[in-house]
Amino acid sequence: MQNHFELFQLPQNFVIDSAALDAAYREVQGQVHPDKFVNASDADRRVAMQWATRANEAYQTLKNPLKRAGYLCELNGIDLNVETNTTMPAEFLLQQMEWREALQEALAEKNLAAVEELKSDLHSMCGKQKRQLAQLLQAQDFENAAQRIREWMFLEKFGDELRAACDALDN
Repeated sequence: MQNHFELFQLPQNFVIDSAALDAAYREVQGQVHPDKFVNASDADRRVAMQWATRANEAYQTLKNPLKRAGYLCELNGIDLNVETNTTMPAEFLLQQMEWREALQEALAEKNLAAVEELKSDLHSMCGKQKRQLAQLLQAQDFENAAQRIREWMFLEKFGDELRAACDALDN
């Protein structure tokens, strides 16, 4: 079975051309979309639906940098173990604690500007994580890339908390 990159005829890299991915997705969907198989047999319609579903899943994986990075690790035999491996560097955990304390303080004070500053800090940190992850994946250092992915997942979760805080303060 083809992997997601092969399905869309893209190089197996973390950095991908988004326009090429979009075009390849439209091409594949144009070939397998169930609407093209309305008059086909039940078996052919089921196969078309399976291919369309697979194309959608592959597209969603490759479109999202975090999912794409995890997928690259999986293709190279590295299980992220996100449920069981929550070990993080002390410096990273300390930063997380400081941000969460700052968020709680900002919410208590109804300080939207402080939340926005945290969002800016998080955005910078995510950019740094993405660049480091790209370097690790390019160097095929999948073990260390997996650690960065787990850290980035923590950052994404905090980003969700920040968005919720902004919504709460806006209302």
